[in-house]
Amino acid sequence: MKGRKAPKDVNFFKKQISQTILKILVYILLIEFMFVFIFPFLYMFTNSLKSPLHLADMSSKWLVRNPQWDNYREAMDKMFYWRGLKNNLIVVISAALGQILSCSFIAYGLARFKFPGRNLIFGLIIFSLIIPPQVLVIPLYIQYSNLGMLDTFWPIILPTFFGMGLKGGLFIFIFRQFFKSLPRELEEAARIDGCSTFRTYANIVLPLAKSSILVTAILSVVWHWNDSFQPSIYLMVPERSLLSMSLNLLMTNVKNVFQTAGGTIVSPLGMAGAILIILPLFIMYIFLQRKFTQGIERTGLAN
Repeated sequence: MKGRKAPKDVNFFKKQISQTILKILVYILLIEFMFVFIFPFLYMFTNSLKSPLHLADMSSKWLVRNPQWDNYREAMDKMFYWRGLKNNLIVVISAALGQILSCSFIAYGLARFKFPGRNLIFGLIIFSLIIPPQVLVIPLYIQYSNLGMLDTFWPIILPTFFGMGLKGGLFIFIFRQFFKSLPRELEEAARIDGCSTFRTYANIVLPLAKSSILVTAILSVVWHWNDSFQPSIYLMVPERSLLSMSLNLLMTNVKNVFQTAGGTIVSPLGMAGAILIILPLFIMYIFLQRKFTQGIERTGLAN
């Protein structure tokens, strides 16, 4: 009897070894991928704490002997950080709100109502995603100039309330995919209770789209936060400058670039300024990463 059980024990032992080896290989791959993404942040952080004299010192490439925390204070002063942060918050919060309201409303009409040209309109919306914003900048600049909106935030914020703005077509697609998955019995029950179409959308359908709202809000905030093209076109007054523009100003006006034998190295002030810009987004992601991942799964983008 013992001799018969031995092969089963051997097979079980081999199976455990193969599973263990597979897990080790998976963890090795994950660590390698993690290093690829984390390396730029480690590089920026370590160099932001160096002095210009130690910047090209290869013996202290990763270990900072004497951290220069004043680099962050100096970068904040030269970038007018708090002014730019306030302007960024005004733009990204307004733009995210506009894209949530307009894109969800457009997507609801495309997902729940049948009318001639519906598929054509949706196709044009998806097609708009591949059009670079640089192609439209001249007519838009002329339009906003005639309306007297230059040197204000309106050229960036106003399009978001009409289903446009940065990646507006993608947000319409996200909401449309979610609304198409809802059972029509919800709307039929609301119609029986006397709800109008708009009230059904506002009070019943939109509150159910919390996952799509969260995904749209996060992506809209990140893309508007990092955008430097539109602000550089429409905003020329220093009081309206955003953080992305402040970093360009820091890199231009201060001697932030050094030529060495190994190539071009950006000075600690430039690295500190870059970290200060991405820091609010990093804090936001720490608190919302789990809900953001769940929202991606529920909207169907992960499939």
